[in-house]
Amino acid sequence: MTDLRTALAAHGITLPSLRADLPSFAGTYAPPVGLVALGNCNTVTARKLTAVLRGGLDLGLLAVPEAVPDLRRAVRLHLGAPCADVQLCVTELVANVIRHVGEGTPVRVRVARVGGGRVRVEVGDPDARALPVLRHATGDDEAGRGIALLDAVALRWGVEQAVVGKTVWCELAEAE
Repeated sequence: MTDLRTALAAHGITLPSLRADLPSFAGTYAPPVGLVALGNCNTVTARKLTAVLRGGLDLGLLAVPEAVPDLRRAVRLHLGAPCADVQLCVTELVANVIRHVGEGTPVRVRVARVGGGRVRVEVGDPDARALPVLRHATGDDEAGRGIALLDAVALRWGVEQAVVGKTVWCELAEAE
């Protein structure tokens, strides 16, 4: 809800219903005609509204190799410009889920312009234990380059852990 309040405020919108403890109003609170009581929306709805207000792409999908080309295409369409580095980061983060968490794992992919000429990419999955590690692969290694590639093109990256799952994110300079 905090993210939703912040996103709305960035658009000059403040809604008293987002600060109300609606259970305490049960039976007594009747919003005037035309007022939308968003304070009782669930977390999924709040996140979707936040993404829309931020102008972000927010997709839920299964982490399977067949989904990656469509995902890259959706990112390009969303940003409306060539974005090879953003597409590379999305691809590598989803590939990490496939390899280290498991093919078919449900993921949430978010891509948004965050100001300062930056694009933020987030890929969330349900496994808080499988954390990305920056490795330095040798010429003979068959794997281990994904996070190194992400580290090379991103301005910064990190991991946000939750009670259930994690979100790996990176921020890149938006292409001119």
